Amino acid sequence: MKYKWVVLTVTTVGVLMDGIDSRIVIIGIPQVAAALHADIEQAIWFTQSYVLVGTIVLLLIGRMTDIVGRVRIYTTGFAIFTIGSALTSLSQDPNQFILWRGVQGLGVAMLFVNSVAMIVDATPRKELGLSLGINQIAFRFGAMAGLTLSGLILTFLDWRALFYVNIPIGIFGTFWAQHRLKEIAKIEKKTRVDWFGFATFSIAITSFVLALTYDAYGLSEATVVYGLLVVSVVTLASFIVYERRAKHPLLDLSLLRIREFTGGVIAQLLNAIAWGAFLLLLSLYLQLILNMSPLAAGVGIIPFDIAFLICGPLSGRLSDKFGHLPFTTTGLTLSSFALYLFSTVTITTPISIVIPYMMLVGAGMGLFVSPNMSSIMSSVPQKRRGIASAFRATFFQVGYVISLNAAVLIMTSVVPYQLITQIVSSINPLTITASDKLLFMKGLSSAYFWLAIVNVAAIAPSVLRGRSKYKPKVRIIEQNIHG
Repeated sequence: MKYKWVVLTVTTVGVLMDGIDSRIVIIGIPQVAAALHADIEQAIWFTQSYVLVGTIVLLLIGRMTDIVGRVRIYTTGFAIFTIGSALTSLSQDPNQFILWRGVQGLGVAMLFVNSVAMIVDATPRKELGLSLGINQIAFRFGAMAGLTLSGLILTFLDWRALFYVNIPIGIFGTFWAQHRLKEIAKIEKKTRVDWFGFATFSIAITSFVLALTYDAYGLSEATVVYGLLVVSVVTLASFIVYERRAKHPLLDLSLLRIREFTGGVIAQLLNAIAWGAFLLLLSLYLQLILNMSPLAAGVGIIPFDIAFLICGPLSGRLSDKFGHLPFTTTGLTLSSFALYLFSTVTITTPISIVIPYMMLVGAGMGLFVSPNMSSIMSSVPQKRRGIASAFRATFFQVGYVISLNAAVLIMTSVVPYQLITQIVSSINPLTITASDKLLFMKGLSSAYFWLAIVNVAAIAPSVLRGRSKYKPKVRIIEQNIHG
C-alpha cells in the first residue's frame, strides 16, 4: 500500500511537467511564431510535431514497457523530455523548433503511457478512480501554472524562457524516478519487437495526419491529399492483417474483444476529437477577438482548469463506489452542451458569460476523464496493461490531432483561408478590423458546433461498453500484488 503513494507522487511530477508545457506553448504560439518568423503552417506544426511524434511511438513504447519494464522506459522518458526542452529553447528557426518539439513529444509519450500503467499496477481497483483523479489534479495544476507562467514570461522575458521551466523539474523527476520506483509488473522476457508493425503503423498515422494538414491549410493539390489517404488506408490494412498473424504483435488486437475496453477507447477518441482544439480556439478568441494580452488570456482560461480540478477527483472517487456509467454519461452530456453554447458566442458576448461556459466544459471533462480511464485500464489483464495504456493513449492522440485539423477545415469552409492566416499570424490584434473579426468569429462558432456534435456521438459507445470478462482475473492479480 505504501508503494502506491510512491508511484503516485513520482508520476505526478511527470504529469505536472506535461501540464505546464502544454499550456505554455498554447499561449505562446503567436509570440514564438513572430520571433522565429514562422508562417501559419509552421506555427501550427509547433504543436503538431509534438503530438505527431508522440502518437507514432505510443504503441512501440507500450510494447517495450511490457518487454523491458515500465520503470526503465519512464525514467528514460523524463530525461528525453528534459533534453528536448533545452534544445527547443535554443532553436534559431522554425524548422529547428519543430524538430526539437518532436523530441519533447517522444519524451512525453514515454511518460504518458507508463504513468497510468504504473498507477494501475500499484493501486487496488477499489481505489483506482481516486488515484487517477489525483494524478489528473497534477496536470491541471501544471496547466494553470503554465497559463500564468507563459503570460508572465512573455511579458517580462524572452520566449525561450518558456522552456527553461521544464529543465529543473525534468532533472529532479529523472533522478527521483530512478531512485524511488521499482518494477512490479511482469516482464515478457525473450520477446521480439514487432518492427514491421511499427513501420506500417507509423506510415499510416503520418500519412493520415499529413493529408489532414495539407487539406486544412491548402498546402497541396487534391491529388496529393487523396494519395496520402490511400497510403494511410493501405498501410493500416497491412498493419491489421500482419498483427492478427504475428507471434509477438505490436498491438494485441484481442483487447478489442473486451467490450468495456473498446467502448471506453472509442468514447475517448470521439471526446478527444471534440475538445482537442478547444483550448487553442479559446486562446485565439481571447487574444485576437477580445484583444487580451498573453497574461490576461492565460489567466482567462484558468476557470476551465478550476472546474476540472474540482470535478475530476470527486468523479474518480465516486465512480469507485457507483461505477463509471453515471459520471461518463453526465460528463459527456455537459461538455457537449457547453461546446454548443460556445457556438452561440459572438464578438459582443460579455466575458462574464463566456467564463461559465468555460467552466461547464471543464466540469464535463472532469466528470468523464477519470472514470473512463479507470474503466478502460481495469478491464484488461495486468500483463497487457502496458500495451493497453499505449492503445488508449494512441487513440487520444489521434483524436487530438484530428481535432486541430478538423477545426481549421470547418473554419475554412466558412471563412477564406487567407483571412484566417492573416488574423492568426497578426502580431498586433488591434490591427484586425471589426468586419474581419466578425468573419473569424463565424468560423469559430461553426467549429464549436460541429465539435459538439462529435462529442454527443461519444455517449453511445460509453453507455454500451458493458462489463469486462477479464475483471475477475484482474481482481485476483491485484489481491496477489497488494496482499
